Amino acid sequence: MKTTQTPAPLPAESGAPVTKTDAPPVPSPKEKKEGTVLNAFSHGILVIWAIMVVMPLLWAVMTSFKDDRSIFSSPWSLPDTLHFDNWSRAWTEANMSDYFLNTVLVVGGSLIGTLVLGSMAAYVLARFDFPGNRFIYFLFIGGMSFPIMLALVPLFYVVNNMGLLNTIHGLILVYIAYSLPFTVFFLTAFFRTLPTSVAEAAFVDGASHSRTFFQIMLPMAKPGLVSVGIFNFLGQWNQYMLPTVLNTDPDKRVLTQGLVQLAVSQGYKGDWSGLFAGLVMAMLPVLAAYIVFQRQVVQGLTAGALK
Repeated sequence: MKTTQTPAPLPAESGAPVTKTDAPPVPSPKEKKEGTVLNAFSHGILVIWAIMVVMPLLWAVMTSFKDDRSIFSSPWSLPDTLHFDNWSRAWTEANMSDYFLNTVLVVGGSLIGTLVLGSMAAYVLARFDFPGNRFIYFLFIGGMSFPIMLALVPLFYVVNNMGLLNTIHGLILVYIAYSLPFTVFFLTAFFRTLPTSVAEAAFVDGASHSRTFFQIMLPMAKPGLVSVGIFNFLGQWNQYMLPTVLNTDPDKRVLTQGLVQLAVSQGYKGDWSGLFAGLVMAMLPVLAAYIVFQRQVVQGLTAGALK
């Protein structure tokens, strides 16, 4: 039995009169007023939030160029003279240069190791079905919910028995283990959004699994790698508890330990200008990294939702 289909109406020709059904709906004055009020309210909230975030940063930078007397006498005014000696004093006398170098070595090594190992584990969990796949995945999820404070004492003895206590490479390994659960969780969901046809075409052309991963799938996952790399960089750069427990050597302290040492060592003198200069030194790399990779972070977070 044939069914008759009503032909779709033809689009209106150019110059033809537009009927009421073709014209877009015009919002009523009440809807326009509600939309204007909502936009004004949302923009006002964003302005207030921006002021709350930016003002402390600007105040810390401004204070780092003042002397100690001006910090207390006129805390909200601009510095009369830029005291660059605060930065040089914090960099040399407070050993911030050594702390900065140690932090770069620890965070750089741990970030590379975390991204390499985390991406490989996430790719296998996302692309291959094997017995225990879900169990291993949920083990990583469970690692995210495990409080690090409960593991400090056994972790100290494990690192000490391995001969890695008070060493840079020992701290790198601990940072990698600390960051892997979130990295695997994030990248597993990201690898599942990538098209499988590209990998299948590479296998047909004779590419191995390792070559397909490193030359095809890993470049496609660049937005996700940048996003999780920024999050890990923020967490590892600002980490204080782990180095305090596992890194008691004064020559191998990181920036967070150095800032605390700078505040404590002053005693009653209170070198506040040098302390603010050291604080800004520790803050600038994190701020610069986010500004440079801001677009990649947004792309990585929205890639799964836009599929």
